[in-house]
Amino acid sequence: MTCVNTICDYGPMETMGERLRAARKKAGYGSAMAAAKKFRWPTSTYAAHENGQNEFSVDVAERYARAFKVTASWLLTEEGSQARRNVVIVEGLVGAGGVVDTSAENTGPDGIEEIEVPYQLPDNAAAYRVAGDSMFPRYDDGDIIIVVKREQPPFELLNFETLVTTSDGSRYLKRIVAGARKGQFDLESFNAPPMRNVKIQSATEVHSVVRRGKWRSLDAAGKRRLMQRALKEKA
Repeated sequence: MTCVNTICDYGPMETMGERLRAARKKAGYGSAMAAAKKFRWPTSTYAAHENGQNEFSVDVAERYARAFKVTASWLLTEEGSQARRNVVIVEGLVGAGGVVDTSAENTGPDGIEEIEVPYQLPDNAAAYRVAGDSMFPRYDDGDIIIVVKREQPPFELLNFETLVTTSDGSRYLKRIVAGARKGQFDLESFNAPPMRNVKIQSATEVHSVVRRGKWRSLDAAGKRRLMQRALKEKA
């Protein structure tokens, strides 16, 4: 196996199970049981697929591909591109005005929806849909923000636009600035009053934004079209 810039070439793999096992390991799951538990799959069924005891359908391949950030076409046939570079799961809403209470979310591992964006994404990317207009004109209601799943201490993100989860479980898109109290921060908007002396639970810098209308939700038919297109690509 050779890897360049986190993209790995595992060499030819004859079976669907071998490709599934390689995808699971690349995604960071040390065992079949760990992956099955994370995504709430029947452990025996998943293990049988990975061990090559049973082949799996297109629908199941899409489920595994979404979880492990690969393409269903590669899992099924080894044809096409292995890595999914411009498809991402929208994991939730982010408040740019109203409050998004993360404790009330029940999106599961599949998030709100899966979307296709018009450019390649970094590894370990996640997406959130903007709700509200307090960050206008930088962000519109319905825009998608892309973040890389790497939490940072809030003091490292001072004056950056950031995906913030506060200590009460609310999620915002705000700019972090130093607060008047130790260990607390102000959250600034472009056209709304700042939130003063907030305790931050987690903070992730915004990588990029996809404007409303520039991303495409992938329903079942859209996912199949995407897979068929990938099947036509050269590996």
